[in-house]
Amino acid sequence: MDSGGVATPALAARPLRLEPFRALMLAPGRIGAHASARAFARPYHDVVERFAAWQRSGQVREDDDAALYLHEYTASGVTVRGLVGALDLTRTTSQPHEAAVYPHEGVHPARAAELADRMAAMALNPAPILLTHRAPATLRALLREIRRATADHQFTDRSGQYHRVWAIRSPDELVAIAGMLEDTHAVIADGHHRYAAYGHLRTTHPELAPATDAGLAMLVDQDDTPLYLGAIHRILHGLRFGDLEDLGPPLGPDEAVAALAPDVLVITDGHSWATLPVPRVGDRLGVERLHEDVLPHLARSPSSIGYAHSVDDALRAVARRRGLAVLMPAPEFGDVLHVVERGRLLPEKATSFQPKPSVGVLIRSLRAAPGAHD
Repeated sequence: MDSGGVATPALAARPLRLEPFRALMLAPGRIGAHASARAFARPYHDVVERFAAWQRSGQVREDDDAALYLHEYTASGVTVRGLVGALDLTRTTSQPHEAAVYPHEGVHPARAAELADRMAAMALNPAPILLTHRAPATLRALLREIRRATADHQFTDRSGQYHRVWAIRSPDELVAIAGMLEDTHAVIADGHHRYAAYGHLRTTHPELAPATDAGLAMLVDQDDTPLYLGAIHRILHGLRFGDLEDLGPPLGPDEAVAALAPDVLVITDGHSWATLPVPRVGDRLGVERLHEDVLPHLARSPSSIGYAHSVDDALRAVARRRGLAVLMPAPEFGDVLHVVERGRLLPEKATSFQPKPSVGVLIRSLRAAPGAHD
């Protein structure tokens, strides 16, 4: 996975540590607004000035004291909760069994460097990366007790997401949480390039140290309020049915989609439909078989590969431009965890963890160190 301009992010070593920080938060009326999301996206030359203007006009609040935060958000009827803190990056390892955080995709170094420069210019981690893990029952029970109190912040944002946020500052609770997280194995659900950018910041922007010893992260318990794990379908531009071997007999659309399984992919050009068996070899997933065993051995390679998050989007893609849609099964979280614990990375865009929280609920400044008492 290190070839072709794609690299493996550094592995943060155990124990996993989420440090308290002083959160910045946009005004509820700004969270979820398209203008707010665009403010942190490219082009970003005016982000610093825009954010400063929001601060001057009272549309950004900053906590007086550092905390860990329990953030609960509900989108389209799905509720997700996670601990938000400054993820300690000072210890790294090359050994998967020693890792606290597992990437499941490679990253493009140039993009990670660009994101690092953007965060340095803003002096902010504008949004947490999403990590997911299987929390111990003791942590789940403690967070349940914390949720019995009235939330420090409770609102519905402009996009319709409903948020509740609790600030955790009790020394006893912070010590207890730290102990419960020591053996955590967390998988990056969203934010691989931002995670890599955190490491890049440490080496290229010493003027922001020691704040760059950590990066903003949200740790979600996949056994409590799981992120939905969806498939990302492939569009093989320029290919036709005759370019693929070992296809099953022609099927109707409904019959083909019903046959989709971990070891069966579905191929369509929008008119014809067939299955492509990818029998499991060892512990490799269907998406690995496709990219490592099927595509490299085609007599003619696709001119490019596109991606679609729904069957309808995949069908629209092949209607606009000649090609084949490869409908993929949704991976299971346990399978993804199994892959990364063995030191492997999945092909690019192998997973889609949803829903993601709106940008602006919790922001971390890089003007101060991440310690519990700043």
